[in-house]
Amino acid sequence: MKIAVLDDYQNVARDLAEWHRLPTGSALTVFDRPIPADELAALLEPYSVLVIMRERTPFPASLIERLPNLRLLVTTGMRNLSIDLEACKARGIAVCGTGMVGTPAAELTWGLILALTKRIPAEERALREGRWQLGLTQGLAGKRLGLVGLGKLGTQVARVGQAFGMEVAAWSPNLTDERAAGAGVVRLDKRDLFATSDIVSVHLVLSDRTRGVIGAEELDAMKPTAFFVNTSRAGLVDEAALLAALHEHRIAGAGIDVFPAEPLPADSPWRSAPNTVLTPHLGYVTRENYEVFYRDALEDILAWHAGNPVRVLA
Repeated sequence: MKIAVLDDYQNVARDLAEWHRLPTGSALTVFDRPIPADELAALLEPYSVLVIMRERTPFPASLIERLPNLRLLVTTGMRNLSIDLEACKARGIAVCGTGMVGTPAAELTWGLILALTKRIPAEERALREGRWQLGLTQGLAGKRLGLVGLGKLGTQVARVGQAFGMEVAAWSPNLTDERAAGAGVVRLDKRDLFATSDIVSVHLVLSDRTRGVIGAEELDAMKPTAFFVNTSRAGLVDEAALLAALHEHRIAGAGIDVFPAEPLPADSPWRSAPNTVLTPHLGYVTRENYEVFYRDALEDILAWHAGNPVRVLA
């Protein structure tokens, strides 16, 4: 059995699971770099089992059809919209997922909020360059935190905002007054949320319904002193509209962890975007998460090989 682990950027997969438990004769290969799309089929053709990291490498039908030896596809997490599950079913390829830790994205959200409001990156750079106190930072108490999405992650972010003494408001397509009140949050319509919040943070699942849900109209409604944070998915936001708002200084800044193309291309306009704190999709990249990912991935492989697959997605 030939097994490949894809997109192990940190080169940690071998150390985070007991791969020696694989069936006798198994061969494990770990790819620690992104593989160009035009090289994928030829490179992955020999493997019968693939372990992929979240949505880093898409698996559309066009790729799946070119992998005749593939029998098991394991994705970290239990949702991966970049896999064509119907194509896998048609080919008889089993697809399994893994567990994950539920807090890292909310923690990173607050890292970005604090980096923006406390000017941490700019002041740290200035200090190293011999300068001292370039500007004023902002407090959080009494400010409004606006959440686009109040699911599990949004609720975690809300609790921290409340601990800082913030007023928390939320909007999502399905949010009710009762659900918001249960989290100690005020439900607003979308425009009011953007117009009145001092920080807007996005916590929606990307779907056909939510793609582009934040566009020029919402961003134009924001205060010039407000910050925008996205640790969910780039496709939720009109990228051109957000970049324009930043370059034209119509909002105070943005903390962004997710991008339309990842890893970020050398010519990405985000590299020159002003008043931003950018992170390379770190929302799930914690040791605790990776330990669960690779432990469960190994368990998936062993269970499938024994004829009793677990955490089956297709």
